[in-house]
Amino acid sequence: MSSVPRPHVLIVDDDETVRQLVDQYLAQNDFRVSGASRGAELMGALGGQVIDLVLLDLRLRGEDGMQLLRQVRAQSQIPVIILTGRTEEADRVMGLELGADDYLTKPFSPRELLARIRTVLRRTHAGQEVHGAPVCRAYRLPGWELNLRTRRLTGEHGAEVALSNGEFNLLAALLASANRVVTRDQLIEMSRVYDRAVDVQILRLRRKLERNPAEPQIILTERGAGYRIAVPVEAVY
Repeated sequence: MSSVPRPHVLIVDDDETVRQLVDQYLAQNDFRVSGASRGAELMGALGGQVIDLVLLDLRLRGEDGMQLLRQVRAQSQIPVIILTGRTEEADRVMGLELGADDYLTKPFSPRELLARIRTVLRRTHAGQEVHGAPVCRAYRLPGWELNLRTRRLTGEHGAEVALSNGEFNLLAALLASANRVVTRDQLIEMSRVYDRAVDVQILRLRRKLERNPAEPQIILTERGAGYRIAVPVEAVY
């Protein structure tokens, strides 16, 4: 398992060589990368996963990249960086006016792409802090991601782990209070799990999350107090 939660970037490009280049370079720099070659895959990924940033090629085969950008903006404020071979100023301006956060012309340097991604993520995260408290979309912890919208728990390589309703509610409550001890009464109030079910649900969660459930490293018991998450947790907005 990775020791630090990694930002998730989706690259939408019908050129497999470009997707592989971006995937390999960003993975070497602590990003998780998914790929899509057409609009339907883009919208499907946004609906089912937690994506931190989209790299969108405007010249997908048989599709209008500008229209795809409009669709993304109609349902989300997720950061978008346009990747394209188009060099006309009008295209750059239109893309930015439609809500793209940055624009990079092909061929591009992977190092420049990485710098632009980091800059956009810093800028958008700072904007969220200034403008209030947005709704959390997911929690990330080393090796795991809990999507609050789809109620899915996925491992580092995207494998889904089934959770019961009680397990999901309990895990979400623990992650919302990461690195703080949560008492049994607080867990019952936050998760709506019955008193006698808390210990059973914790045991089941450990079997799914921990490498060795007998020696837990993620969900710790604080004797006489309650439970706490003992690994770094990132809230994704």
